[in-house]
Amino acid sequence: MRPFIILLLLSLITITSCEKYNQQAPPTQNTDSAIYFPPLVGNEWRANAPSSLGWDAARLNATLNYLESKNTKAFIILQNGRIVVEKYFGSFTQDSVWYWASAGKTMTGLMVGIAQKNGLININDKTSQYLGTGWTSLPLAKENLITVRHQLTMTTGLDDATGDADCTLPACLQFKADAGTRWAYHNAPYTIIDKVIENASGMNYNSYFQQYVKTKIGMTGLWIKTPNANNVLYSTPRSMARFGLLMLNKGVWAGQNVLGDTAYHMNQTNSSQNLNLSYGYLTWLNGKSSYRLPTSQFLFSGALVPNASSDMYAALGKNDQKLYVVPSRKLVVIRMGNDAGNPTLALSSFDNELWAHLKDLVK
Repeated sequence: MRPFIILLLLSLITITSCEKYNQQAPPTQNTDSAIYFPPLVGNEWRANAPSSLGWDAARLNATLNYLESKNTKAFIILQNGRIVVEKYFGSFTQDSVWYWASAGKTMTGLMVGIAQKNGLININDKTSQYLGTGWTSLPLAKENLITVRHQLTMTTGLDDATGDADCTLPACLQFKADAGTRWAYHNAPYTIIDKVIENASGMNYNSYFQQYVKTKIGMTGLWIKTPNANNVLYSTPRSMARFGLLMLNKGVWAGQNVLGDTAYHMNQTNSSQNLNLSYGYLTWLNGKSSYRLPTSQFLFSGALVPNASSDMYAALGKNDQKLYVVPSRKLVVIRMGNDAGNPTLALSSFDNELWAHLKDLVK
């Protein structure tokens, strides 16, 4: 299916989903939290003018000009849940739909946490408990070393250099190292998590997403299987911002505990293993002493994004799909678009360049 046909279909799905949400009553706002949550119904979303927060207009304009030059389609900044900046470029609009690419991994990480809270999954269980044996080409003893936690942390030990890192067929899932002894950014073991959730819940992935995340926070969106077996999430930019706001508030939306497990949220947004300190559960972490990048086994010293706050964590996707959360400043930053000039699987130099602009702008 051609990309423009997919986007047209998703736009129609988004409209249908919005009509469905409009039949629901708005949730009660959480008066115990300083964070604002937009209603599930309609397009209402309270805003603060950048000037009211002391943001410099000239710096903001320079940042937006920079983003436009970098093939950006949508850019949103939330502070305490309120919109401070919302800018769309070219023909892209508030209702346009775009892909998350690997930024969707962080959503999957949250969905695993919900499944564990619901008693469907224990991430310390071996993956074969949910998929059956023979889901890899490994000897059974080696396959049984792989747990759901290893899938969440990119430490399955499966070979990421077999020629097709997206292939989820057993023949493509070959032994490289014992589980837990090697970190490698590998799409295939991640993608198989959707089958873990489906088999554990008895629901298809989109139905599980809709019941336990999408309707809880007023998102629109749909997971679509690509020809190479990747499961990719498509949504509007505001829907991505809603997910960022949920993450900022540790899995709670307007008093409703969507995740229901603060310990899991803490583990998702902190170092999950010692092989790559800058990786949690399918989530990138800033401010650590070292990091590894996709397709590389080299260990780099220093923080992932030096210009950003040390407590920032992020969902990062190919062609510079970005969702940043900065708890200390109660910020959520969204960027959707085409690649900014240095296309990679996730991280690029664009991250640090963008935060060079933002660190001088955001107070």
